[in-house]
Amino acid sequence: MRSRWPVSAERGSVTAEFAAALPAVIVGLGLCIAGVQAVAQQAVLTDRAAVTARLLGRGDVPPDPPGGQTSTTEREKGMVCVRMSAPVAAIGLGGLGPAVNARACALDESAVEGP
Repeated sequence: MRSRWPVSAERGSVTAEFAAALPAVIVGLGLCIAGVQAVAQQAVLTDRAAVTARLLGRGDVPPDPPGGQTSTTEREKGMVCVRMSAPVAAIGLGGLGPAVNARACALDESAVEGP
C-alpha cells in the first residue's frame, strides 16, 4: 500500500526553502524602508534649503546646518540660491548610502533697488 504523503527523504524541504527565502525578504523589506527614509530626508532637506534661501534673501542670518549637512550659497541675477547636501541617514546604511541634495532660490531683497 502506498502512502499519500511524501517519502521521508523529502521531509523538511519546505523548511529549507523558507530558511533560504526569509533573508531575501528581510533584505528587500529593509531596502524599502531605507528608500522611504531617504525620500523623507529629501523633503526635509528641500524645506530647510528653502527656509535658508528666504532668510538670506531678507538679509537675516540663517542657522548653521545640522551635523553632517553642508550648505553653499550663490548670489546671481537678483536671486540667492542655497544648495544643501547630506548623507542618507537610513537604518542599516550608515554612511554607505548616497547623498541627498536640495537646491532652493529666493529673491535677494538686498539686491533689489528701491523706488
